[in-house]
Amino acid sequence: MSSTILVTGGTGLVGSQVVPLLRQAGHRIRVLSRHDREPGDGVEYVAVDLMTRGGLDEALDGVRIVLHLAGGPKGDDVSTRNLVQAAQRAGSVEHLVLISVIGADTVPIGYFARKAEAERIVVASGIPYTILRAAQFHDLALKTVRAMTATPILPAPGGIRWQPVASREVAARLAELTLGNAAGRVPDLAGPRIYTLEELQRSYLAAVGKHRVRLPIHVPGKVGKAYRSGANLTLGAPTGSDTWEHFLSAQACADPPGGGS
Repeated sequence: MSSTILVTGGTGLVGSQVVPLLRQAGHRIRVLSRHDREPGDGVEYVAVDLMTRGGLDEALDGVRIVLHLAGGPKGDDVSTRNLVQAAQRAGSVEHLVLISVIGADTVPIGYFARKAEAERIVVASGIPYTILRAAQFHDLALKTVRAMTATPILPAPGGIRWQPVASREVAARLAELTLGNAAGRVPDLAGPRIYTLEELQRSYLAAVGKHRVRLPIHVPGKVGKAYRSGANLTLGAPTGSDTWEHFLSAQACADPPGGGS
C-alpha cells in the first residue's frame, strides 16, 4: 500500500528530481514549500517555514517517511531540529532520510559544521534514519567557477580539490534510500574524478572561450589545512559516473563564447 512521503526542499535542485522518482514508485508526496502551490500528479504542497515551525505539525500528520533535503548557507541545524521535534510529536514517522555533505565533521567551515550538527540531531532523535553525505554538485561547481571568472583577474586558491557529483545521481540514490529500510549513515556519494580548483576553472574557461590572468592565493589556517588534506573528499567509496567534463558539455553556458580576454 502506498504511503505519504514528506519531502522538505522538494522544489530545489535535487528535490525536483527525487519527487518524480518517488511518485513513479506509487507514493503520495507532500512537499514543504515556503509558498502555497496547487497540487498536481499526486504531489501536495504545504506552506511551511522550517525556521519558524508554523504549520509543521499539521504537515507531518500521518507521514511515515521524511526526506529532508531543505538547506542553505545558514540554519540547517535549526531547521533540522524543528523537523525532528515535530516528527517525534507526530509519532508516525518510521524513517527519516537526511542529505549531508562529505567532510561535515572535518572541514572547519560554518556550513559544514551546521550539517554535522544536523546529523547529530537526527542520530539522537530515536527515529530510524538514513544519512547520505554527498560531494558538491556539478551545478555548484559551475556557479562557483563562473563567479570566480567574472573579473579579469582570476583568484586561484591553491591546494583545493573537489570531487563534484551529478545531482541526478544523488537524486536517484536518495530515492533508493528513501524507499528502503533505515540504514544509518551509508557510504558517501561523490563524482568519479577529483579535480583541483584550477582544473575546474580552466575547463570552464575553455568551454566558454575566455582567458583570465590567474592570481595564486594561499588558503591559510585550519580551512586551508583541511582542504589540502582532502577532508572534503571520499576515496574508495562508490562514486557516480557523470564527469565534470560531461556536465560542462551538456550545459548551454550563459556566457557568450569569447566574452572577455
